[in-house]
Amino acid sequence: MTVKVGVIGTGMIGLDHIRRLTEVLAGARVVAVSDINPERVAAVVERIPGARAYPTGEALIDAADVDAVLIASWGPTHEAYLLHAIKAGKPVFCEKPLATTQEACVRVIDAEVAHGKRLVQVGFMRRFDHAYRVLKDTVTSGAIGAPLLYHAAHRNPSVPDTYTSDMAIIDTLVHDIDVARWLFDEEVTGIAIRAPRANSKGGILRDPIFALMDMAGGALVTVEVSVNIDYAYDIRGEMSGESGTVELAESNAVVVKSKGVAAGRVPADWRERFITAYDEEFRAWLAAAAQGTATGPSAWDGYAAQAVCDAGVRAAASGEIEPVRLRERPGLYQ
Repeated sequence: MTVKVGVIGTGMIGLDHIRRLTEVLAGARVVAVSDINPERVAAVVERIPGARAYPTGEALIDAADVDAVLIASWGPTHEAYLLHAIKAGKPVFCEKPLATTQEACVRVIDAEVAHGKRLVQVGFMRRFDHAYRVLKDTVTSGAIGAPLLYHAAHRNPSVPDTYTSDMAIIDTLVHDIDVARWLFDEEVTGIAIRAPRANSKGGILRDPIFALMDMAGGALVTVEVSVNIDYAYDIRGEMSGESGTVELAESNAVVVKSKGVAAGRVPADWRERFITAYDEEFRAWLAAAAQGTATGPSAWDGYAAQAVCDAGVRAAASGEIEPVRLRERPGLYQ
């Protein structure tokens, strides 16, 4: 079955997903596009045979030939589009965040629960990365004993001028928050944020930061976030257990030795590092959407990550460990 997809949002990530759906993956056809910028939509539609432009996301969702919806628009718009898609009974892929407030996330959860089955997949692509999957499989197998500590790092060479200090938590750390919940299969109960001496390349940003998270089962998670580290886009992760460790390997395929130096490539940006993970998450979404449902990271995962991010922003301001309190988890997400 070919899933006819409507795409809301044609920024960098939206365009990359359109490329993925039209040039890389089988089983999808982009039939509708919407964006706040009509000129950009017109340019995109011109390159996609048979696609139509829509003036609003809601009109796109209501289109009879749209089977499933991809939301890649500005975060504050997500809630309205998600609620509209759920009401229409259409599977929807939503780039993170699910919504920008916990209250909005809960409204999406309540709508999906009332609908009676999952329709929403959230774009936490690291769960589909081969290295992360092997890491999780190793932890789950018991090969290193009970997991006790997870250490991670998320390093960007630079960020745009529009990047704010809080974005280091809500846009960057959020991926490691989701990974921690996924690896341990439990929730974060508290978070502290510390900032060392600032990187001079970051201007007025609070950069880098160090996050410490308490997991419900007693394990600890540490994450370094550095967003002006200059040298490359470098992602790290290591689980320490009772009887061993497992860590993400370097992502380069080869090591070149020349003139007394051994060297390997470090990815330039997120697209290079996680390109296959994005492909895999969309394969999973399309397979589920063809059946009228959703799998993978859920609306609950989006809500839980947002709750930890909110607590992290508070912790950065207070200097204290801030608790994370979640509503009762509905049976739909058990």
